Amino acid sequence: MDVKSAFLNGVIEEEVYVRQPPGFESAKFPDRVYKLRKALYGLKQAPRAWYARLKSFLLKSGFVMGSVDKTLFLLSRGGDTLIVQIYVDDIIFGGSSHASVSSFAEQMSREFEMSLMGELQFFLGLQIKQGPEGTFVHQAKYTRDILKKFEMGDSKPMTAPMSTNTALDADEDGEAVDQKEFREMIGSLLYLTATRPDIQFTVCLCARYQASPRTSHCQAVKRIFRYLKFTPELGLWYSSGSSLSLIGFSDADHAGCRIDRKSISGTCQLLGTSLVFWSSRKQASVSLSTTEAEYIAAASCCSQFLWMKITLSDFGLKFGKIPLLVDSTSAISVAKNPILHSRTKHIDVRFHFLRDNYEKGDIDLVHIASKNQLADIFTKPLEFGAFVRLRGWRCVDNALIKGEIESQ
Repeated sequence: MDVKSAFLNGVIEEEVYVRQPPGFESAKFPDRVYKLRKALYGLKQAPRAWYARLKSFLLKSGFVMGSVDKTLFLLSRGGDTLIVQIYVDDIIFGGSSHASVSSFAEQMSREFEMSLMGELQFFLGLQIKQGPEGTFVHQAKYTRDILKKFEMGDSKPMTAPMSTNTALDADEDGEAVDQKEFREMIGSLLYLTATRPDIQFTVCLCARYQASPRTSHCQAVKRIFRYLKFTPELGLWYSSGSSLSLIGFSDADHAGCRIDRKSISGTCQLLGTSLVFWSSRKQASVSLSTTEAEYIAAASCCSQFLWMKITLSDFGLKFGKIPLLVDSTSAISVAKNPILHSRTKHIDVRFHFLRDNYEKGDIDLVHIASKNQLADIFTKPLEFGAFVRLRGWRCVDNALIKGEIESQ
């Protein structure tokens, strides 16, 4: 559902005075100063005032706010569960019974002027297709729109977003390109990564050169668009039959950045077979070894686990020891064996909480073969065969990976 003129429902606490712009005075609104009691569009207080108004109404109606996500509200009553997620004036809601969903819709319509959209099919550029076997989330329409916007609709398709032979750097001697257009392309692609983890690494790599883009950088970005022309319908599949077990993968490319030689961390977390979080980012400090780079990447994945455990607890999901799959035995040894601490004194102390959470039993560090490391796709360009295999994401169901976990 969508709230009509949402910000006008907010009540501001500050004293705000306004006056009509010159030329817009009328008999009803003569040229004088007015004191506002309700929020108007354009006021910086308006979004906060609207959220406070909506939150107050939901809490009075019996909802409980999420412990981490303050835009999540849950209601449990008589065995029924209702979940409400808010994004400014757009509201997604669902429940365990049709009666609870209908009751909430009527309740909101009585309090606010609403537009009921029906079943969730399109939201903030995301296309959602729901069925008995699961939910498919994609951005096919958005992909076609940006291909048309940047005149790449008739370009030659490519089977991968980046070649393994490509090595981007500052290219200071290269020809400069239009910075505004380059940033527009990067911004459009970054939004697309919400459902396209297969382009996450390449887009983030190209985004580092927005300050001074060159022809080589623009060519790399256009290759991403050519790859999207080849795969416009790809998205994320969330199976209704998937288990609710949490598992994570972490990997690192030591000294992957050609400019400052910092390593690239890649992490992803899956709920059963469903990919729910992924990340590709340059590490904050230079790692002196592959072991250190892998250790820092695992620590980043661990911190995400802690946040997810608290968030998922709002939905009634509890987790014990979560497996974190790392393809570096030396990094696992550093986390498990305090004797090696003398070799890692230079590592920032904030990353050593990985060892603390392992000892507390929050996570279980498990070795996995590099060829089965799902997070590898977030650290560097891959050969076509490996890229396509990891792009499927369902490879977490492979007996080989399950066997490795059970053997530990």
